[in-house]
Amino acid sequence: MKINIGEIMSRRALLSPDKEALVCEEERLTFSELNRRANRLAQAMLALGVSHGDRVGILALNESEYFDMLFGLGKIGAILVPINYRLAGPEIEYILSDCEAKVFLFGPEYVDIVDSFRESIPAKELIAISDTPPDWAKSYKSLVSEVSDEEPEITGGDDDTLTILYTSGTTGRPKGAELTHSNYFYASVTMVATLGDLGDTTLVALPLFHIGALGGIPMFVHQGARVVLLRNFDPKRFLELIQEEKITGFGSVPALLSFLKVVPDFEKYDWSSIKIILVYAAPVPVTLLKEYAAAGIEVRQLYGLTECCTGTVLDAENALSKAGSCGQPFFHIDVRLIDDQGQDIGPDELGEVLLRGPVVMKGYWNRPEATAETIRDGWLYTGDIAKMDTDGFLYIMDRKKDMIISGGENIYPAEIEDSLLAHPKIQDVGVIGYSDTQWGESVKAVVVLNEGEKLTEEELIEWCQGKIGKYKIPKKVVFADSIPRTPTGKILKRVLRDQYN
Repeated sequence: MKINIGEIMSRRALLSPDKEALVCEEERLTFSELNRRANRLAQAMLALGVSHGDRVGILALNESEYFDMLFGLGKIGAILVPINYRLAGPEIEYILSDCEAKVFLFGPEYVDIVDSFRESIPAKELIAISDTPPDWAKSYKSLVSEVSDEEPEITGGDDDTLTILYTSGTTGRPKGAELTHSNYFYASVTMVATLGDLGDTTLVALPLFHIGALGGIPMFVHQGARVVLLRNFDPKRFLELIQEEKITGFGSVPALLSFLKVVPDFEKYDWSSIKIILVYAAPVPVTLLKEYAAAGIEVRQLYGLTECCTGTVLDAENALSKAGSCGQPFFHIDVRLIDDQGQDIGPDELGEVLLRGPVVMKGYWNRPEATAETIRDGWLYTGDIAKMDTDGFLYIMDRKKDMIISGGENIYPAEIEDSLLAHPKIQDVGVIGYSDTQWGESVKAVVVLNEGEKLTEEELIEWCQGKIGKYKIPKKVVFADSIPRTPTGKILKRVLRDQYN
């Protein structure tokens, strides 16, 4: 019997047909209703000629249609490609072209940006999740209302790709991490095996294009848990939903927890139903851990990547005594630390983190060389530098290839540097992260101008608008005479950070 994530929805609907499964604003759907919607999506895609292995892109906020797509496409063996809605038009166009999406769905907020590149992408079937679609797109509601809700023939599974999640690349181009049906299934299994009872109602506010949010959706259906979906993060509404829906747990990034703390009358909201908060993407500040602990709220630090959605987790018992650590391996995950010669290292020595297990991605879409470089002998080479103490607790010490993490978003300096070098007045540039109390880190550009040229910080920031995602645009610009580099031309990021931070 093959593992098929779409079929997991079918089986849950059979076992718990009338149990509430999803709450999204005014929508309240049972597992039976969710399954019928997934079936309609599958039948509609088949009618459009989508078949096993075809890619379907989606650009949207956290809509209920994400569930239709993930499970409906899963049933017919097609591949979902969620797109970061914070990207600029050219970046979205690149992803859709790179994966050769056959169909593209988008939310009402993105009509104008899609209109700017729609004639340049492979997808000829454009579908609007809107009551008033533009004349060049089909209506999602009309599309799914014209087909049957009968179960389609289950196709594919196991090591077939279910999603392609694009991550920013160190060479300036994002790579698509292929995650399979088995990857998502074992992510569910290992989460439950490691963390135990996660409660019956989860609040999802992080964007579903992110593995930190999307990775848990099959698990919730698998376990028969209810999901409360927040279309777009609003800290006050988030707190209201915890109280109204009796939320038992949620996933977060440190910035989200910080935003909640500054909501007026934060302490008056009822958190008594919360069992667990899982935090990832960046270390949780110790002061924040202590604040939540004082309120009786358990915060668990996780470490993972898009390429391997579960890595390590810090247990509640050691949350404060091992503050700064991201814990120990998940149940079905192996972790190694190696030196530059590929040899295992001892406690408290610095080395590269390697991960192995059934949740490691299949590879990068159409990037065999990058895949071979990243996955070797079954081990995922993360590029993250860490140490492990004598108790086996992992501490991430340096960022993967100088990555910047801002508000939970991974930002790679090379991508921004490539964009800035297109400016006619710029001769050289180095991008680094700097400490930001609100976002954890923000982007700083160190710029060398061509001789005789003049440019202000404000002018460069304005020039970036529409060329790269807003969250990647430098918040600070420093002008310098030169960028420190190695003899081979590589930017000395450590020197740059020492000089300008």
